[in-house]
Amino acid sequence: MKFERIPLAAAAAGISTFLNLYTPQAVLPSLAASFGVPLARTGLTITASLLAVALVAPFAGAISDAFGRKRLIVGAALAVTVPTVLVALSTTLEEMLIWRFLQGLLLPFIFAVTVAYIGEECEGPAAIRAAGVYSSGAILGGFSGRFVAGIAAEFGGWRLGFLTAAALTGLAAIAVAILLPKEKKFRPVRGGIAAMLRGWRDHLHNRLLWGTCAVGFAMLFTIVATFTYVNFRLAGAPFLLSPGQLGSVFTVYLVGVITTPLSTRLAVRIGRRRTAALATSVAIGGELLTLLPALPAVIAGLAMLSAGLFVAQALALGFIGVAAPRARSSAVGLYVSTYYIGGALGGVLPGWLWHWYGWPGCVAMACAMMLGLATAAILTFGTPAAPGQAVTGATR
Repeated sequence: MKFERIPLAAAAAGISTFLNLYTPQAVLPSLAASFGVPLARTGLTITASLLAVALVAPFAGAISDAFGRKRLIVGAALAVTVPTVLVALSTTLEEMLIWRFLQGLLLPFIFAVTVAYIGEECEGPAAIRAAGVYSSGAILGGFSGRFVAGIAAEFGGWRLGFLTAAALTGLAAIAVAILLPKEKKFRPVRGGIAAMLRGWRDHLHNRLLWGTCAVGFAMLFTIVATFTYVNFRLAGAPFLLSPGQLGSVFTVYLVGVITTPLSTRLAVRIGRRRTAALATSVAIGGELLTLLPALPAVIAGLAMLSAGLFVAQALALGFIGVAAPRARSSAVGLYVSTYYIGGALGGVLPGWLWHWYGWPGCVAMACAMMLGLATAAILTFGTPAAPGQAVTGATR
């Protein structure tokens, strides 16, 4: 059946997006040495892409509403390989930041439009399955970008890591082009910018939606801050990990494949607020565990952090439809924008704490952000998840 190809294409789209978003994290110490810049400045390579995504994400859905789905997805997936190659050829950090920003401008046209495609072309169990497979692809892509960059850098330097990511992105784009059926149910949206602005006006006064956005903001801030600056900690004494070993540490990211579906069942049983509070407690415990001077403890702590925060992310995504029953497309755009603004700031703000207080300062900032996340979730998630409701993580 033709529609059985959609989940595979959706997974390839998720991989092609998130393969590129966090690739530099495994090679930040190598970038600092290559460009002769302070370690903290290399965090801008993450911030540049996340900031670009935040700027474009609110409008990607509206553009695809007018021009269609598949051609935007495939076109963006192919186009993003170009700045990825140029990142590998960069001679200065400033040049790299330009190409990373361009990557970020293209990525929303893959993931945001893929989510819209699934919502239109699939129904019932097929939609749940496609969204779940896309979520797994996104998690796998987020892991693969870091892992591949670290392993490739071990043998051929950080430039080889980015060239490998570009090649894998191209293969994923070809897979999407072959597997994804042309949309059948798409109908161009009329009203254009005026209709979008009316929806945004309603969202600006929606307390529940802003609370949901706060959860997403805090979640990605913490993930980016932790996984960016923990590289500096693990590359230094007493751990002294190589780029390949740093890339392998990101295996803990894969716990999201397990915790995302489990969070749905738990939220149905005990409610969103209690689930969010429990998940945040696990995440904070994991963050504190990374303070111990033992590699197994740090890895276990990162795994706990990932498990807890991916649950919070899944709960937030599942609550958008409850918080904004109308103009959901722009509501998702607002959420995605604040989500990636959080990630962009997470790559920069802990830098001065790292400079003055080292890893304990970064941990303190991350824990404070997670306490804010828990507060926002408890005040916002007042409605228990309905039985059978799908909760998936599409913007990981």
